[in-house]
Amino acid sequence: MDSAAVVSCSLVPLSVTSRAKLGGRTFAGSSKLRTLPSVQCKALGDTSRTVYQGVYGPWTVDPSDVKEVILYRSGLVTAASSFVIASSTAFLPENSWFGEQLGQNLDLFYSVGAGGLGLSLLLIHIYVTEIKRTLQAFWALGVIGSLAAYTFLAQPAGEGLVQYVVENPMAVWFVGPLFAALTGLVFKEGLCYGKLEAGILTFIIPTVLLGHLTGLMDSGLKSLLLGSWMALFVIFAGRKFTQPIKDDIGDKSVFTFNSLPEDEKKALIEKLEEQKLNQNMS
Repeated sequence: MDSAAVVSCSLVPLSVTSRAKLGGRTFAGSSKLRTLPSVQCKALGDTSRTVYQGVYGPWTVDPSDVKEVILYRSGLVTAASSFVIASSTAFLPENSWFGEQLGQNLDLFYSVGAGGLGLSLLLIHIYVTEIKRTLQAFWALGVIGSLAAYTFLAQPAGEGLVQYVVENPMAVWFVGPLFAALTGLVFKEGLCYGKLEAGILTFIIPTVLLGHLTGLMDSGLKSLLLGSWMALFVIFAGRKFTQPIKDDIGDKSVFTFNSLPEDEKKALIEKLEEQKLNQNMS
């Protein structure tokens, strides 16, 4: 995360303010601070910004943050669009010209969608780094498995990867980790923001894949769930652009804190505890 810009803030009704500098990062605070969700301020040579009170200090949304969030959401839109376009072939008449054209480019849509998902997983903000790395590892395994399935199974059979997976359910083992990463992403979105469509997708995605893998799901139910997946994925990706930018950033002070050396983390925690003690005594 970029260090916060120097800002000039007017805290009302607070009268005493202070600044502490740790590891080259400036944390603004107040010994009289009570509950301060946000305050309008002006950065030096910049337009007004909103300062949000985080767990480890105030933080602002920088232009680089806005860029990351837009790219994150664009990756989701790319993944959703590619999936819906490719999956629509399951609902088009077999001999339709449009369906044939789409069918010839299924692997292209799959690749573009996987790339969009990868971009979003690269930029996603999750406080627990291990969870983020796990989702990225699933994505990487899915990409490697997809390449292996195409090279050693689909291509020798004279088919594309997507068509091969459709006709050979056991091939889900190769591409499954990619969709596991997607499931983890929508689960995070549903958990953090209470998005109903994301919560439903968390169950539909693995259900469709397991149903296809085991052969226990009839074609009618599979088509119903696939159609639901398509509709919910579009709603999910589209609604991301209705959220405030700060939502996809999270508490920036947590990420700043996590990037500090251990000694500076300890010093900051001690300072915050001291401020809290002074507040309780005042």
